[in-house]
Amino acid sequence: MTTARQSPGEARPGGRTARTRQAVLAAVFQELDEGGFAGLTMEKVAQRSGIHVATLYRRWRCIEGLVCELLTELSSDVPLPDTGSLPEDLRALARSVAAFFGEVRMRALIEAVVSAAARDPQAAAVLRSFFGERLTLAGQMVRRAVDRGELPADTDPEEVMSALGAPFYYRILIARRPVDRRLAESAATAVWAAARAGAYGTKGGCDVAGDTSPGGDAADGTAPGAGVPSNDTSPGGS
Repeated sequence: MTTARQSPGEARPGGRTARTRQAVLAAVFQELDEGGFAGLTMEKVAQRSGIHVATLYRRWRCIEGLVCELLTELSSDVPLPDTGSLPEDLRALARSVAAFFGEVRMRALIEAVVSAAARDPQAAAVLRSFFGERLTLAGQMVRRAVDRGELPADTDPEEVMSALGAPFYYRILIARRPVDRRLAESAATAVWAAARAGAYGTKGGCDVAGDTSPGGDAADGTAPGAGVPSNDTSPGGS
């Protein structure tokens, strides 16, 4: 992340700095698992990890910074698909996100981060940086789709990926319900249909009814989302 503290990428792989980081993040995860964000302190993390509390403050500055870095670490395990087809890429990524947040402690982690960001400007800045980097990275899928002619040339990659993630965060943070595979399928299907219709174009607006975007299906009477693989067009398909 681009924050005031040292970037994790600057640590030498396998070196002492990397080992310290892993020990600290493991301790943060365990403390969150046992006592939640409200009970998390630098002192508890220091005691569990065996790393001096002064080192924690010097590198991460605050508990919020630690929690956000933990989220970055864990979410890096979510693969970025490249199947050669955007509807398949969206579906694969949505399924991976659903699996990630299918674990109770992963949902508790994002709740803790968002809660911290609501109260602390530094945590808010770290969270914005995290999501900005994730959106840019995932946007590669959309840029490839534009190059293949699957989407209008002015499609905004980050808007597409924001729309894909939105249902998950609504389910977790607002509806307070578990995420599941059905949610992943419906999110991917809806975003694919909207993107094809030009809903995320930088020029603003789209003609959904006429579907004048490249690859539109209005001429043959099929729905804009029909490009989702034909063996599974329902939101809950497997």
